[in-house]
Amino acid sequence: MIEFSIDGKEVSGQEGWTILEVAKSHGIDIPTLCYHPAVEPYGGCRLCVVEVDDGCRSRVVVSCIYPIRQGIKVLTSSDRVDNVRRWIVQLLLDEGPGSVQLQQLAKTYGVKPSRFKAAGKGQLCLLCGLCVRVCDEVVGVQGLSFGNRGLRREITSPFHAASKDCVSCGTCLYVCPTGAMEQLFDQVRG
Repeated sequence: MIEFSIDGKEVSGQEGWTILEVAKSHGIDIPTLCYHPAVEPYGGCRLCVVEVDDGCRSRVVVSCIYPIRQGIKVLTSSDRVDNVRRWIVQLLLDEGPGSVQLQQLAKTYGVKPSRFKAAGKGQLCLLCGLCVRVCDEVVGVQGLSFGNRGLRREITSPFHAASKDCVSCGTCLYVCPTGAMEQLFDQVRG
């Protein structure tokens, strides 16, 4: 077992675990949107940032992909972490202003109306990729993918055509943190 501290509390975890996994196993809350235990961590939303002090330096890292190490000190809330989370929530809220989860996070972190132009009123998808990953890794089909690049990037069926691989299981609907897949599901199935 690897022993370290989270917010001053001594915790332990197994080799290969991430900070987020250990925190969850000890009942310590770290906010996430793109994390789900059924799929490999991706670090797409960056909301699960924490501050890690390894004795040499302190830095802000993404907890869902950062492996635990003996003796590190982890802070789930500090001035640095809260500042980074505020920026992340602001950017995610601009991308998906219709998301109830993001509106709640904005209240929690004191995020004010944006200085940036919102992507679109009522848009929900944050491009976290959780639906794509669960379709591939858990269901075992490739009914969803990322389409386009840059500002036009979106979740769609491969090649923007009705997916022949989609088995209509609804797993993507279940794991979507914002409810965006409810709007996209019929489009993907064709």
